[in-house]
Amino acid sequence: MKYAYFPGCKIAHHLPVHGTSVEAVCARLGIALERPEFTCCGYPVRHESQDASVYSALRSLALAQGMGLDLMTPCKCCYGNFQHARHQIAHDEKLKHRMKYLLDEEGLPLPETVRVRHFLQVLDDRLDIVHGAVSHPLKGLKVACHYGCHALRPENITHFDDPLAPTLFERLVSAAGATPLPWELRLECCGYPLRGRDDRISDLLAAKKLASAGASGADVLATACTYCQLQFGRENALRPETVTAVLFPQLLGLALGLAAADLGLAAGALSWLEKE
Repeated sequence: MKYAYFPGCKIAHHLPVHGTSVEAVCARLGIALERPEFTCCGYPVRHESQDASVYSALRSLALAQGMGLDLMTPCKCCYGNFQHARHQIAHDEKLKHRMKYLLDEEGLPLPETVRVRHFLQVLDDRLDIVHGAVSHPLKGLKVACHYGCHALRPENITHFDDPLAPTLFERLVSAAGATPLPWELRLECCGYPLRGRDDRISDLLAAKKLASAGASGADVLATACTYCQLQFGRENALRPETVTAVLFPQLLGLALGLAAADLGLAAGALSWLEKE
């Protein structure tokens, strides 16, 4: 299986280990990634200009469609904005006409057939393959799954999973041999959208989530969004006694037998594995 790979803007400069681990896992599972010259998904300007945000998303989708590929992203914010853009042109003919005109200027088609898939969905579609590829199951590791807001809600736009009782992430953690735990705040916001607007509340939201994950008995909190991991990583740095936030592709990569260094994990940062 092959996808047009959209890493998003944040990975390259702020969290390169997210890209490293996603690409390593995909390579191990036989998921091929093509890398056209994408631009931004449009998420950062969604409140400043609808046209700019929607066009940014549609342009990348059009590039993927032109390659005959679905688009895959590891970022929940990017995933959500792509789905919002598709929804908006499906329900606003004037917007759709403006977008078609702009895409025509670049010789690109209006993307109407390409699918958007988050990295977790791609793995869940191949759950049997993931199970079969796990060679070092993370037995005994207790994991709190953090879903992130932008993929789950609104359900009629994102089409990711049940927004009130999702199970996709837990299935994948179980496939890696670890134990997913129920916890009170698993579906709440990480606080990142408030970063730069009200850092105090942003920090408090992250701290509450990490405390909730720790209270559940989790050894680690698993993330699958660049923005969320940046947020929790910052909070861990402020409060090192809290539960550690780890990117899920790093956890899965370890279960697949990949070396920690190949997943962007420093050997000294694996103390939570000692709890297996």
